Amino acid sequence: MTKLASPSVCQGIFRNVLPIAISITMGAQVQAASNAELKVGISQEFENMNPLIMSMSATTWLYYMANRTLVTLSPDGKYVPMLAVDIPTLENKKAKFSADKKSIIANWEIKEAAKWSDGTPVTCNDLKLAHEMGSSPKVATGEKEVWTRVKTIEIDPKNPKKCVMTYTPARWDFNQMSQFYPVPAHIEGKVWAEFKEVSEGYEKNSNFVKNPTMLGLSNGPYRVTEVKLGSHVIFEPNQHFYGAKPKIQKIVVKLIPNTGTMEANLRSGTIDKVAHLGFSFDQAVAFDKKVKAEGLPFEVVFKPSIVYEHIDLNLENPILKDLKVRQALSYALNKEELVKALFDGKQKVAIHNMSPNDPWFTADPKIVTLYPYNKKLAAKLLDEAGWMVKKEDGFRYKDGKKLTLQFMTTAGNKTRETVQTFLQGQWKSVGVEVIIKNEPARVFFGETTRKRKFEAMAMYAWTSSPENNPKSTYHSKNIPTEANGWNGQNTVAWVNKKADESMDAIDTEFDPKKRLKLIQEFLKQFTADSPVISLYYRSDVCVIPKNLKNFRLAGHQFAETNEVENWSLE
Repeated sequence: MTKLASPSVCQGIFRNVLPIAISITMGAQVQAASNAELKVGISQEFENMNPLIMSMSATTWLYYMANRTLVTLSPDGKYVPMLAVDIPTLENKKAKFSADKKSIIANWEIKEAAKWSDGTPVTCNDLKLAHEMGSSPKVATGEKEVWTRVKTIEIDPKNPKKCVMTYTPARWDFNQMSQFYPVPAHIEGKVWAEFKEVSEGYEKNSNFVKNPTMLGLSNGPYRVTEVKLGSHVIFEPNQHFYGAKPKIQKIVVKLIPNTGTMEANLRSGTIDKVAHLGFSFDQAVAFDKKVKAEGLPFEVVFKPSIVYEHIDLNLENPILKDLKVRQALSYALNKEELVKALFDGKQKVAIHNMSPNDPWFTADPKIVTLYPYNKKLAAKLLDEAGWMVKKEDGFRYKDGKKLTLQFMTTAGNKTRETVQTFLQGQWKSVGVEVIIKNEPARVFFGETTRKRKFEAMAMYAWTSSPENNPKSTYHSKNIPTEANGWNGQNTVAWVNKKADESMDAIDTEFDPKKRLKLIQEFLKQFTADSPVISLYYRSDVCVIPKNLKNFRLAGHQFAETNEVENWSLE
């Protein structure tokens, strides 16, 4: 799973808003972008592009311009090879069960032409080093199981482009290696040797952090040539890329944290394109109307995605430990009114963490607990929990303490801040005081949510691939703590034995019908326990120049930049 910020989420951290011109003629002629340079606006701050520790969507969005993995999920929803020659399966005989059926043994081969940007071949040594680092308790990876499910990597002594991976236990999705990122062993191996015994030592000293423009850190169509904090990142073609030669000679990604100023930058020609991590949805809807009315040289692209916006509840908060309080908070919200008022009804109310675009989605009330707007029921549950309304101020109290909850999200995101105000008012109507405290994305994701420092409620989005086991975000073993080096993404600290058992069984169940029953048991426990408040399923939106060809929004966590070499400005 990947966090979405204003994400989840790239590194070399940006702080300030790019200066812009405020006075802009609404009908001004915008010069068409060309293959010489494409300027893209993005609103999210990001981490460095070390693939082992990145967790925010802005990071991965940038990362895929410069790097490739063995396989990826295409915008068509199909797994396709990238660095790999092909994908081993049980059917094509390039993978098989071990004799005891407990493991799967798969033969992988990296494309002969695949090289790092300094000309060094990409080999299985790069996968093996990444596996060692990603599996280490000293490295704070967000989803440790991506690495630990690979038991061994044996490199062909005659050809380092070939290796055999053993997966234990045997999993039905063993070959979906889209998050098994290689790292350049000839560069990062030295750093790892020096800092592998130091907790978070590698993360702080990686060349991805200290020398992000170093040749050899990229194996994709582009490489990073400039990083200016608070301003931009520049990508230029990687001369050693194994695939199609990129058409666009320079891509400049400009950080514009305030989404309200994105349109002004677009109209002035400061940027040519707005990434899907740029405009808020309501802004995109409004701008689409202006494009059509004014004949502007842009296209607003919409695509339903598997992203869901939600609020994490800190289950270690004394107030939120009470299930009745958590359920009351959901019943008190008129989500239908929320999506109608803010998104013109074009985004759907979320009922749990799986999107209607996911084959595992269900809205069956026999399986999931639904929380339709019911203000009276919310008040009743709070009464039963011992929180009674005081006539003097209309808020609820228990043992002399006011029912007050702190509510956090990413600062500067217009949509989220508007949603916060809407929800704050709805909770106030049932006697709950909500105090808003927001932080820059780099702090909110880098420290506050990652280390579970939010006091009560934290609003952001998760994005994942379809049929994705939610183990990394909701299994009790994946609660990040100081003791485990803040590994894992169960930031709500939810513990549910039945849900754990279902998630544990999903990966090793090869029968799709039985897998569906297991995920339904998880959803039953998840919705009944209400460790999060689901808000709405998001559509990806972006703005592209009309002359941009071969562009496709993905609608899932493997960004459209996975196809950046195909983009062309004609």
